[in-house]
Amino acid sequence: MGERARHLMPSARQSRITAGRLVRGGLAMVTAAVLATTGFGWWTLHGMLSGITVSQALGADAPHSTGSAVNILLIGLDSRKDQNGDDLPQDVLDQLHAGDSTSGGYNTNTLILVHLAEDGSVQAFSIPRDDYVSVKGIVPGYDHIKIKEAYGLTKADEAQKLVDDGETDQATLEKEGREAGRKATLAVVRALTGVPIDYFAEVNLAGFYDVAASLGGVEVCLNHAVHDDYSGADFPAGRQTLDARQALAFVRQRHGLDNGDLDRTHRQQAFLISVIHQLQDSGSFSDMGKLNSLMGVARKDLVLSSGWDQSLFRRIGELSGEQVHYQTLPVVRYDTVYGQDVNIVDPAAIRALVTTTFDDPSAVPAPVVAPGDVIVDVVNASGVRGLATETSNILTHKGYHEGDLSLGAHGDAPATAVEYGTGGDSAAQAVATVLDIAVPPKPASDLPPGRIRVVLGDGYSLPTDVASLATAPSGGEALGIDVGSSDDPAPDQGLPISGGETPCVN
Repeated sequence: MGERARHLMPSARQSRITAGRLVRGGLAMVTAAVLATTGFGWWTLHGMLSGITVSQALGADAPHSTGSAVNILLIGLDSRKDQNGDDLPQDVLDQLHAGDSTSGGYNTNTLILVHLAEDGSVQAFSIPRDDYVSVKGIVPGYDHIKIKEAYGLTKADEAQKLVDDGETDQATLEKEGREAGRKATLAVVRALTGVPIDYFAEVNLAGFYDVAASLGGVEVCLNHAVHDDYSGADFPAGRQTLDARQALAFVRQRHGLDNGDLDRTHRQQAFLISVIHQLQDSGSFSDMGKLNSLMGVARKDLVLSSGWDQSLFRRIGELSGEQVHYQTLPVVRYDTVYGQDVNIVDPAAIRALVTTTFDDPSAVPAPVVAPGDVIVDVVNASGVRGLATETSNILTHKGYHEGDLSLGAHGDAPATAVEYGTGGDSAAQAVATVLDIAVPPKPASDLPPGRIRVVLGDGYSLPTDVASLATAPSGGEALGIDVGSSDDPAPDQGLPISGGETPCVN
């Protein structure tokens, strides 16, 4: 693995934990609920949405959920800059205790994948920011990174390409760089979870403080009294109302908590539940003055993917707290990779958990396809001699039948991809996992059922631990890391949290 591929951004366990990362993704759901429950009609909704930044990062050809189920990715961006790339005012940074504009970069320190089911229930998975994931074929120049880094690394790469092409306008560099970062984040989350994303919403650092301050205090509940000099958290056990500054300390604290970041994730979930309840109870959804104030925050701090409409906003606004259930994606163990603290995860287990949790109980399960029933063609467009043969050998060791091996034109090398014929999506994903290809597989009309085509694009290299891939199952091993190498118990991601009342957390 090259030096760039080895690179990881400075670990949050070793750097200052920044304020306000909790609900920045959840603010989007709050705003959606505000809009949906006002009842002012489409013309009001349309007027309020004007001025909110709309992103085209999902793309028209992105895979979508079937039926009426909807998946929404909430992104909390840890940036000290506004939508134009300008520094946040110093007085705002002082209130946030967030350092200057050079801190934080463009990490996505909050990622929450929300599933609105056909039966009206809601399942939400928090994705721990330090999950060590494959980004080969998604983030240029990198094999594996912390999931939070996909946005910032891709943004920087895209901006540099534009500069190299002669672009000098900073607003254009910021806009195009962020769009590339969003596309990468969406692709990595799709690859990790195995489900499509229909919509997304992004909120920056200042958005949390703006909403928390507008509520005049947020109720939380702690199982135990806590005191932490690092974050400034100093609270008794039980229910209590925190002002905006205290709320920041509440969600920043990691030291002194049994499960560190995972316990802090539970605080994010609990705080989001409390914010939504308080907005409902305070009359903000029907008070035009309060509504305009909240929409001012949304216009300043919020980005929505294209396609958000009155129907979706109303659907979100009609949800009751009891319908929402939060979980945290499982972590196999904590580890150190190239000197940085990371969460080792098992992608295969995560995909199984998410797809099972999100699945419509009335749907017919997709058939499980045995490798022996699948033929895999390999196209080598990487320019690396013999790579198609080596790749095919790995797949035959896994039980797949060797198909056609061919060369692609390196000068016009297509991106690394896995394509499949009718009904072959699950088998294609299994092949992609074996080969450590993070880009989601896509259908190809020229392939018959039972046939898969692997295209090895420019820059592709085989997984580092080829020998183990020939005999070991897919999943965490596809990262080149033995997910079972530690005798320590798996980190406790905790029980699911429901949204009926503000839950008590550690």
